[in-house]
Amino acid sequence: MTSGTHLALTLTLTGGTAADARAVVHTLEPVFGSADALPGDTDTTNATVYTASFGDGAPAGGGETPPAASGLSTSGLSTSVAVTLQGSPEAVRRADETLSAAFTVHEEGVAPGDQEQERELRLDP
Repeated sequence: MTSGTHLALTLTLTGGTAADARAVVHTLEPVFGSADALPGDTDTTNATVYTASFGDGAPAGGGETPPAASGLSTSGLSTSVAVTLQGSPEAVRRADETLSAAFTVHEEGVAPGDQEQERELRLDP
């Protein structure tokens, strides 16, 4: 795809802790840059749903999907979590590839579209 590829991405995570949500977000940062805010940063309650969004600015290096998440070391997950990815087909594809390189991923569903796509995944520790 061209360098003007739209890579904005929103993710919703359920079934885990704020630390689990942050581990997923940190895994995506090499491809999408920093999230607008880290899950749990401003929430002191026991939330059951965490969200994060990445703007349209990919990190330096073109935002290519790093092989095996560039050896990214995540802190792991404490439990299985459900993740919903929403964005352009290219953004959702890159997020899926990056998460698959770092976690055990099971696809739970997909809502295809030519402008925006939604994919539901389960990540296992």
